[in-house]
Amino acid sequence: MVRCLSGETSPGGVASRPHPSPGIARLLVTENPHNLADDSRQPLTPDQRNSFLAALLGWTMDAFDYFIVVLVYADIARDFGVSLTRMAFLTTVTLLMRPVGAVIFGVWADRAGRRLPLLVDVCFYSVVGFLCAFAPNFTVLLVLRLLYGIGMGGEWGLGAALAMEKIPRRRRGFFSGVLQQGYAMGYLLASLASLLLISGLGLSWRWLFGLSILPALISLFIRTRVEESEVWRATSRTMRSTHTSFRDVLLNPAVVRRFVYLILLMTAFNWMSHGTQDLYPTFLKAADHDGAGLSAAAASWIAVVYNIGAMIGGVVFGSLSERFGRRCTIAFCALLALPIVPLFALSRSAGMLCLGSFLMQVCVQGAWGVIPAHLTEMSPDAIRGFYPGVTYQLGNCLAAFNLPIQQALAETHGYRFALVVTVVPVLLAVAVLTLLGKEAKGIEFGHILGATPATRNPG
Repeated sequence: MVRCLSGETSPGGVASRPHPSPGIARLLVTENPHNLADDSRQPLTPDQRNSFLAALLGWTMDAFDYFIVVLVYADIARDFGVSLTRMAFLTTVTLLMRPVGAVIFGVWADRAGRRLPLLVDVCFYSVVGFLCAFAPNFTVLLVLRLLYGIGMGGEWGLGAALAMEKIPRRRRGFFSGVLQQGYAMGYLLASLASLLLISGLGLSWRWLFGLSILPALISLFIRTRVEESEVWRATSRTMRSTHTSFRDVLLNPAVVRRFVYLILLMTAFNWMSHGTQDLYPTFLKAADHDGAGLSAAAASWIAVVYNIGAMIGGVVFGSLSERFGRRCTIAFCALLALPIVPLFALSRSAGMLCLGSFLMQVCVQGAWGVIPAHLTEMSPDAIRGFYPGVTYQLGNCLAAFNLPIQQALAETHGYRFALVVTVVPVLLAVAVLTLLGKEAKGIEFGHILGATPATRNPG
């Protein structure tokens, strides 16, 4: 039987065989969190608030820029004279390049600290995103989106690692839920911007990319006020004193096994989120291939509503994961979404589609709200800049063909069929993979103990 409550395990892996070297073990092991003082009611310090707010704004900015393409890629296709199926690869190249950014900025952050790589990353993707407004043709826009994917890949892992390393450990669930919903907030802001600039003022899609520079500059300003992670500093000192390298920790067999598992989990997660979001605005507006045939304004307002649902789900279930455990909360959300699929994909009225998409995103982003805490807790201190971001983004890479596949299925079998046959299997996959894994809820980052990893199954 799978047991989900109050589960902790060291982020180094499963069992203590074979024993890692003492230097590596000291970097993998952390104290039982139940033996440490309760910090659930401690107010955040200014540095903790700035770190969290910067991560939230950075992730919001990333999602805003990503979903601009999702919302207007039919308009861009028309302007550049390319098919929708070909146009869908704009999102694919962005997702494919995310692991590159995660590796580049993640390795840099583990060697030089979190702060400087994050500042460089924000500057990079801000400029590239802004330049998309001036792309003269599809090829140039494709290259810019490829470069943007590199910057986007570096943002989530580093921002989440820095924020979670500073947030009090018994409040990670709540702040994890809020942080991950920067993604939904970015989608919401993109939807509102589309309503205002395109539907309201009749402006070109290019204005949306031009607008994206504003939240990026705000995030950059806040990041200049963030201090370096004390967890990284302590871990860096320990690595020097024990003569342990980044490679030693990464290639530990237990760390490698967990790395592969988390990539599979993140592939399912990313297929779940992109499968319920990327095609949906096009489905709502499409008059052919069994689309809903709604107006662009109606589709945008539905997107606003279901992103509000996403934010509610992320915060609520992220918080509940502190009580019920990371794994059970995720599995519950994924399974709860299954009976919502007919309402989400097969409804014929705008009202029911709005309700179905709202409930779907409560569940999907409810599961996602646990992920920033879950991945950072499952990551060894020595490679936390690299580990969660790369596993997350490699999963994104493997799920990158979701939109082209859904679009191709929609053109041959209809939009509703495409949504159902891609969403149902992945909801089951998320639940099963999550329950097969472990968790390290409440683990104390950077608290170095002895030489033997004490690991136990959740429960």
